[in-house]
Amino acid sequence: MHLGKLFSGLIVALSAFGVSEAQVWQPAKPIKIIVTVPPGSSTDILARLLAERLPGSLGQSVVVENRPGASGIIGATAVARSVPDGTTLGVAPSTLFIAPHVLPKDATSGLNVLRDLVPVVRLASTPLLILVHPSIEVKTPAELIAYLKRNPGSGYATSGNGSPMHIAGEMFKKATGTDMTHIPYKGVMPAVMDTVAGQVKITFTALGGIGSFISTGKLVPIAVIEDKRTDLLPNIPTLRESGIRDVEVSVSFPLLVPAGTPPHIVQRLNQEVNAILRSPELRDRLRNAGVEAAGGSSDEAARDVRDEFLRYGKIVAEFGIKGE
Repeated sequence: MHLGKLFSGLIVALSAFGVSEAQVWQPAKPIKIIVTVPPGSSTDILARLLAERLPGSLGQSVVVENRPGASGIIGATAVARSVPDGTTLGVAPSTLFIAPHVLPKDATSGLNVLRDLVPVVRLASTPLLILVHPSIEVKTPAELIAYLKRNPGSGYATSGNGSPMHIAGEMFKKATGTDMTHIPYKGVMPAVMDTVAGQVKITFTALGGIGSFISTGKLVPIAVIEDKRTDLLPNIPTLRESGIRDVEVSVSFPLLVPAGTPPHIVQRLNQEVNAILRSPELRDRLRNAGVEAAGGSSDEAARDVRDEFLRYGKIVAEFGIKGE
């Protein structure tokens, strides 16, 4: 008997006992998780934590493959062009949904991030922060604005052109009437390390992986660039609390599969990953890395991705932001 007919018959038989198609699906070969950024980042940590835990529920080994470049387009394209059978997954930060707006069309490999990729679940998020070197003796947004008024053109470091941090910096300049010079780096850590060294005095960055610089006083947190405080740094106010509005940018990490992946496979992956994200031990490990576990339905993840894509498109056009 043809395997497809055999499987269909099995589903019909099991459905009579309340067993769904999603519960029955098992991957037929080892799973690959493609990460769109280099090793060591929050995105990479998330993927490797999934790789540790998914084999127990899906019955297949899981490997992580880093394919950085072009603001996530290279890795995302590899996911989009893979066989849509649930054995190739992607983990990417929000940068991926900014990239089509800031890169030339010939740099996107023809990828349409909304059409060619299906969000499975929102894995986690990490707050964006404004941090400064302690030498400038600034501790609040008001003091930072006063510093910038005295020192127009001061540099601010980010993880790169067209990044969420770059967008946040340009929004901050407009909202506060200050003048800063953007200094792009190739990644969060190079930008942070130069700020720790005092080469740059201000950085707009994500919390993931840099908490030790705050706890040891090497960097001073000024504000959270989101609509509410984060439990990871509960004493740090938002910009809105400080009277600075319209500067709210977030970084989240969706799990992705190629378009055309059957809904029952998406559902099964969503169920298993949500179960993993509910683990107290995993949530603690993420918190220690400066990341907050998320979760939710695939529909919610798709809505978040679509909303981010549209919002960033408008912001990029308004500020004339270009990628690298």
